[in-house]
Amino acid sequence: MTTVLEVVRSGPLALVEDLGRPGHAAIGVGRSGAADRSALRLANRLLGNGEELAAIEVTLGGLALVVRGGDAWVAVTGAPVPLTVGRRAAAPYAPVRVRSGETVRLGTPTSGLRSYVGVRGGVDVPPVLGSRSRDVLAGIGPEPLAPGTVLPVGSPPQAYPRVDAVPQRAYEEIVLRVVRGPRDEMVRDPDALVAAAWTVSPAADRVGMRLDGRALTLRDPHTAMPSEGAYRGAVQVPPSGQPVVFLADHPVTGGYPVVAVVTDADVDRAAQARPGQRVTLRWA
Repeated sequence: MTTVLEVVRSGPLALVEDLGRPGHAAIGVGRSGAADRSALRLANRLLGNGEELAAIEVTLGGLALVVRGGDAWVAVTGAPVPLTVGRRAAAPYAPVRVRSGETVRLGTPTSGLRSYVGVRGGVDVPPVLGSRSRDVLAGIGPEPLAPGTVLPVGSPPQAYPRVDAVPQRAYEEIVLRVVRGPRDEMVRDPDALVAAAWTVSPAADRVGMRLDGRALTLRDPHTAMPSEGAYRGAVQVPPSGQPVVFLADHPVTGGYPVVAVVTDADVDRAAQARPGQRVTLRWA
C-alpha cells in the first residue's frame, strides 16, 4: 500500500506547492510555486529529497494530517510552529519520523506567516503544466486542502539528508532590500519609499503584499501606461499611492508603474510578513 497523507484539519489555508512552473508567461500562466522558496528547499534537503519536490504550504498553522499506509519522515520549516506527532512534541527544522496512523499537528506560528511541511519522497499529486503548485490567481493546480483530502507520497529517494542542525528562523522584524525600478521617475519622490513606515495590509495574499502607509505621490496619476511584464518582487504603485510587492502568484503583466524591486534574496522574507506587521524598505 502506498503511503498517503490524509488531511484532518486544513487551518486557514493549506496548499500543495513546489518551485513552480516557469516558461508559460506567453500563454498567461505565471510561475507560482512556494511563496518562501528557501523554506521549501530546506524542508526537502532535510529529508534527502530533491529541492524541487512538492510540499504543503501552511498559512498561520492549524494543519492536522494523518499518515496512512506506512511510516513517513516529515520536516517543518518556514514560520516556526508548535509541532506534535501523535502524543509527543516534535521539533521543527529537523526530520521527524511519523508512524502509520499517527497525526501530525501544527499550532500557530510564533512569528512569520507560512510554514512548510515536507515529506520524504515529496507530495506526489498529478502535475499541471509540469508543476504541482497551486496558483491562486490563475486557479491552476491542486485545490486548496480540505478535511478528507488524501495526498499520495512519492517514492523515497536513495540519498540521505546532508544538512547539519539548522536554527529556527524568526520574522519579528521584516527589512527588505530594494533596487530602483524601471519607472521610478513616475513618482515625485522615490526616496519616500524607503523613508516611510509601512504596515502589511489585511488584503495581502500570495498575489501581492499590499502596504499601508503615507501614500506615494505619482507625478501624473491620470497618465495611462501600457502593460508590462511583471516580476516577483516588483514594487508597483497604483493610483492610491499604496505600494504592492508582487509575490508568488502575481499576474504576468501589470499596468501600474514599478518604482522598485525587492532583491531576490529578500522576496522569500516578504512572504513571511503578517497582516498588521511593520515592514521596512531599504535601498540595496
